[in-house]
Amino acid sequence: MLTWKDVINFSVNGNPTPERRVEKTEAEWRAQLTQEQFRITRQKGTERPHSGELCSIYDEGKYNCVCCDTPLFDSTIKFSSGTGWPSFTQPIKENAIKYHRDTSFGMVRVEVMCNTCDGHLGHVFPDGPEPSGLRYCINSESMTLDKEIN
Repeated sequence: MLTWKDVINFSVNGNPTPERRVEKTEAEWRAQLTQEQFRITRQKGTERPHSGELCSIYDEGKYNCVCCDTPLFDSTIKFSSGTGWPSFTQPIKENAIKYHRDTSFGMVRVEVMCNTCDGHLGHVFPDGPEPSGLRYCINSESMTLDKEIN
């Protein structure tokens, strides 16, 4: 189980190696994604709180990257944080997520990205529920819900 100490370590000392890499040109991403998905995942945007389709859905399944279909989070670790974005306590695998120190907007945060394609997902904070204490605050537009359980 990842902890805040692990998150900080990855953001400072380097991320785990992904199982595969997906790299495309800006034109290829634009052709694949909606305008809003592109703005969020490729340009590090964010959606308005409580506006995302996946915010209030708690169906069983896997939350995959909208860009490369890599599994990121499992529905069993999703929780209602009250923040207005889908929230999770752990990634599906340690190497699914990439961590980056984010100093934009005059604050220090840890940005989370898909470790396979570098798509921006959101941020992680140390104010989640036990046992990990983590809250991955993720944009709905950066994920799809795969309800097929394998």
